[in-house]
Amino acid sequence: MIKIHNTLTREKELFKPIEENKVRMYICGPTVYNYIHIGNARSTIAFDVIRRYFEYRGYEVNYVSNFTDVDDKIIKAAKELSITAPEVADRFIAAFEEDTAALNVKPATLHPRVINHIPDIIAFIEVLIEKGFAYEAKGDVYYRTRKFEHYGELSDQSIDELEIGASQRTGAEQAIKEDPLDFALWKSAKPDEIHWESPWGEGRPGWHIECSVMATKHLGNTIDIHGGGQDLEFPHHENEIAQSEAKTGQRFANYWMHNGYVTIGDDDAKMSKSLGNFVTVHDLVKEIDPQVLRFFMATTQYRRPIRYSQATMKDAQANLQKLRTAFENVIFRQATAEAELPDDPEKAAELQHLKNRFIEEMDDDFNAANGITVVYEVAKWLNHYSEQARVSAAILSTALDEFLKMLTVFGIEFQTAGLLDEEIDQLIEERNQARKDKNFARSDEIRDQLKEQGIILEDTPQGVRWRRA
Repeated sequence: MIKIHNTLTREKELFKPIEENKVRMYICGPTVYNYIHIGNARSTIAFDVIRRYFEYRGYEVNYVSNFTDVDDKIIKAAKELSITAPEVADRFIAAFEEDTAALNVKPATLHPRVINHIPDIIAFIEVLIEKGFAYEAKGDVYYRTRKFEHYGELSDQSIDELEIGASQRTGAEQAIKEDPLDFALWKSAKPDEIHWESPWGEGRPGWHIECSVMATKHLGNTIDIHGGGQDLEFPHHENEIAQSEAKTGQRFANYWMHNGYVTIGDDDAKMSKSLGNFVTVHDLVKEIDPQVLRFFMATTQYRRPIRYSQATMKDAQANLQKLRTAFENVIFRQATAEAELPDDPEKAAELQHLKNRFIEEMDDDFNAANGITVVYEVAKWLNHYSEQARVSAAILSTALDEFLKMLTVFGIEFQTAGLLDEEIDQLIEERNQARKDKNFARSDEIRDQLKEQGIILEDTPQGVRWRRA
């Protein structure tokens, strides 16, 4: 039974879906004004693992993740690039799709965009005004924060604590609000900014209202899981709850999930564009294997912080290679596995025990660190079994299938296509014969020839196998 740490209650709770065997998930996506950095990728990968694990356990997942394509940062980028705000959004949505595809992130069931939901947003705000939860002020519309009695529960803050911080803000916007705590639902248009017609004049939506509208429109008034980065807990998600529940009168999300930060440097500073200490995925995947970055991100429990450094990336590369080696050992051994060997109940029981342990660890709030530890044990089991004199084809196939299913949860996929071809087979056979004839000069020559083509030979107890450098 899957248990989830619910940010709202600060406790692990048994997951009970609204519909049996179905999961409705809304994950806050990127504001598309630049390439995503690996801190953004952490959230994308973390919830991709969670989605994949639900699917591994037999759930049908309706996974919605938005693109924020109307925002101050996008408007600023449009001016700097001398293009329109929608053109900025289109450019970086394409970049996001390219970068996340490299990281083997499954596309969302739906990627809604704000620009396509303006009428829905206006209608949503009109209901809040009718119910007394919002008011118009000089072309802007604000939410009456104090009217929502549960405000602050998600981030575990009292209204008095929030009032102290809000009272220190100054500026023209603060002057027209009824209360310093109130936040914008609609912003009146400024010169040369993207805008739409509304009952309150030309303007554009505030950030928080966008996700409330898209989540409820595409997943219903109450959803199973709402997630995002830890930095969204307040005020973004707090405001989403206030808006959505005020409009519908129903609970907005049953489970709230927030992933930890990616830190960088000796001081473990949070990686962010505002601090200028970020590494973009777009640049990084040109230098390293994207699968290594994926593995690095996917194998830490989602709520834990991740420290990015060259050392941690090297560790990830080494651990991933161990798993790839186990895979290649099995592929190589399958050629000599015996179809007629009888069933081995002991081996079947060992495999089932490992599968049960994997489920037990991942059921516990998607504990990827413990889950991947079990996968390492499966790899060790595969290596040991592959080295035996006689190997059952059925057992080997079953074990490999379960191994690959576990890896798929983490978004890791090993390919068999192109593992061997006729030319390499012939050269390896010629090298084997040269070694039997003690013609070591020719044997070394063939090894060097293959190395020049990016083929690394490895002599193993099962024979010679190769891999690309």
